[in-house]
Amino acid sequence: MSGVLTGFLVIGVVVAVGVLVGRLGVLPDGATETLSRTAFFVASPALLFVTLLRADVARVLSAGLVVTALAAVAVCLLYIPVGVLRRRPRGETVVGSMASGYLNAGNLGIPIATYALGSAAEIAPSLIFQLAVLTPAYTTLLDVVAARRRGEDPGVGGALLAPLRNPLLLATVAGLLLNVAGVHVPEGLLEPVELLADLAVPAMLLAFGLSLAHAQRPGRDDDPVCLGAVIVLKNLVHPFLAWLIGSAFGLEGPALLAVVVSAALPTAQNVFGYAVRFATGVPLARDAALLTTVVSVPVLLLVAL
Repeated sequence: MSGVLTGFLVIGVVVAVGVLVGRLGVLPDGATETLSRTAFFVASPALLFVTLLRADVARVLSAGLVVTALAAVAVCLLYIPVGVLRRRPRGETVVGSMASGYLNAGNLGIPIATYALGSAAEIAPSLIFQLAVLTPAYTTLLDVVAARRRGEDPGVGGALLAPLRNPLLLATVAGLLLNVAGVHVPEGLLEPVELLADLAVPAMLLAFGLSLAHAQRPGRDDDPVCLGAVIVLKNLVHPFLAWLIGSAFGLEGPALLAVVVSAALPTAQNVFGYAVRFATGVPLARDAALLTTVVSVPVLLLVAL
């Protein structure tokens, strides 16, 4: 239980600093976008590269990874009919789908896994699946949708080449390839990349806090049905599916608890950063990250007991 509370405290303090800075007007207008773009183009690729370079691929490629992947994909797909039936813009529907299944595995999942599950390695399947699959897939989709919104038609060729413009995907591929090939990167070259990687999480959390400083009441700028669907899918359906699929795969005890706790984590602030970067679904991403975090506290405490 202490791990759950510690994780929320870590996030809450940094977000609160962002709110305070925003209220005081310390940073100029556009600081939210600047921080988000810095995280997207510089810090997050560095974080992805370092994380995947050092990942224990054999440990990650387990039954837990399969359960994590199936549960996350199922939840993401379940949101799409909601966005379509509510006639929401395509970009916002992509953001809502991502917010439904993209969990806060990094800055919240790691401390919770450490204290509630006994090891930070328990969050690895969720973290790696998101970094290697969900992040590049969703950011590529958002890139294509943004191009069409500008009146550009990338066509089939442009859509296929879109991943090559995605720094997150390029960093993911580079980290995994070097890891699998057993290439040793000299510490002198890796240290500046690690320094940039350390900026990713605080930059996204500060940007999130800045966005809350002058935001309307949560849900006021959103379609309430869409926001409610994200909250239900992320906080209730996702952990239930993880338990159901995990049980079907024969997981039990600590292994089953690990996938359920991971799935019960709230929407990651990364989703908000990507929404800002592609200028679509920003209110939905912001409010989903905030409200799923609040609702996840009792859910995680109940699951971890």
